[in-house]
Amino acid sequence: MPYSDRMQKSHLYTVFFAPRGFERMADLGMQVAQQYLSPFDKLIGLVGKAGSGKSMLIKGMFPGLELVNDDDGVNIRPLPLLDVREETTGFYSQHTYHLDIQFEAAFTQMHVLAEAILDAVNLGKRVIVEHFDLIYHYLNRNAHLLIGIGEEVIITRPTLFGPEPQDIADIVFKSLPFRRMTHSAEDLCEYVMRKQGMTETFIHSDVRHGFIFSFAKRPELKMSLDEIEQEVNALIARDIPISFQDDTHIRIGEESWLCHGPRMHVRSTAEIKKFTLNKEFLTEPITERSLLVGVVGDQGSEKISDLNKIG
Repeated sequence: MPYSDRMQKSHLYTVFFAPRGFERMADLGMQVAQQYLSPFDKLIGLVGKAGSGKSMLIKGMFPGLELVNDDDGVNIRPLPLLDVREETTGFYSQHTYHLDIQFEAAFTQMHVLAEAILDAVNLGKRVIVEHFDLIYHYLNRNAHLLIGIGEEVIITRPTLFGPEPQDIADIVFKSLPFRRMTHSAEDLCEYVMRKQGMTETFIHSDVRHGFIFSFAKRPELKMSLDEIEQEVNALIARDIPISFQDDTHIRIGEESWLCHGPRMHVRSTAEIKKFTLNKEFLTEPITERSLLVGVVGDQGSEKISDLNKIG
């Protein structure tokens, strides 16, 4: 019995919140690799829309891997994977390949990409495939490890009985708008609090359809939490554009604002639905940190204890 079957034969799904920000996503990738990646996994599939954080998760899972769609450099042409059969198979041959199906489909026919993936796997190489759902039916086989990224990161080890990539895609594509709304609401909330003179630092954390600001001690605020919520909702009602500026900034209207996940936003504030700020700071019982919770969508009316309820 292969190692991966022995060690993870009962693994169905693992779910993490999809963190906002490059560093947090890379840290999660490192955790996923340590806990769920087997040395014998040759085909790794990722499913998620553009900007959801697939590439950053891969960088965390495979430090040093050169991505063929990396914005920081020149896209690698021709695609190295296409020459896998011509490589020498000695010690210095490439072991791990990456490709983005959505990107590569503009240059190469799908059946050619599928054949190259299968050739590499049969040669004992590892292939990491973004937008795996688009190539799945050409491969006629599933990934050893399948990861979907929407509002949550779903990790599964498919079997004959599923899940298929489209099953994961249906979940993560539906949930991604909440992640965009939440991140934009999170930045707007911090924007309002900083404009009112808040200087305290805090840790960003997550709750379903929402965000958490975690303070070492309760901050001194010039406005009540109810007034902060009203101010954020006033910005939302103004339909202010939100746009990417660079890797560490967005633009809220014409103003530059520090953000470590600048691609994960709605296009304008009016796309944020039903922003609610919890009207009191919560105390985390173990660390005694003060938590401020904001939620988008209908979950704002739920009890705090029900926000992460399974099912």
